[in-house]
Amino acid sequence: MFEEKKETRRKILEKLKLQPESERLKKSLKIKELLFKTEEFKKAEVILFYLSFDGEVDTYSAIRDALKIGKIIAVPFLKEKSKDIFPCLIKSLSKNSLKRGLYGISQPKRLYSIDIERIDLVITPGVAFDQKGNRLGRGRGYYDRFLKRLTSHTKKIALAFNFQILPYLSVDPQDSKVDRIISA
Repeated sequence: MFEEKKETRRKILEKLKLQPESERLKKSLKIKELLFKTEEFKKAEVILFYLSFDGEVDTYSAIRDALKIGKIIAVPFLKEKSKDIFPCLIKSLSKNSLKRGLYGISQPKRLYSIDIERIDLVITPGVAFDQKGNRLGRGRGYYDRFLKRLTSHTKKIALAFNFQILPYLSVDPQDSKVDRIISA
């Protein structure tokens, strides 16, 4: 199973890197529009978004727009030692508020933590997904551990490009599912 996951991860990451930027941004805009129409998004007061990088569905536009309409936004701060996600509030995406963090992923400069129980919705990244909500991450387990800590009221929505959704994914017991996948 490990080799199968590794090969799937390699193929999809390659497709993410090869996708033209204009196409990525066009599809990301469509995905954002679909996300904002969901009941989960409309009802959520506190949303944890991932900060996109390396060809992922762009979340920066969605974060800016969510802040404009009054949503409380948190983003992950990765703790390398414990391999865990620490949710931190942000008020903007200015260069003064973010820095380059672990694995080249942007993260907040100042850590304004928020209690995990307050998070209503987690916008989840992933390399690949299947129709059952199974998720293949980048292989370090940060999101798997984090998603398992969420309360039962917290919804988990993944954002993906259509080519990231596969008919079937091999999963391990430690792998976490998402409730919904929004793609274009």
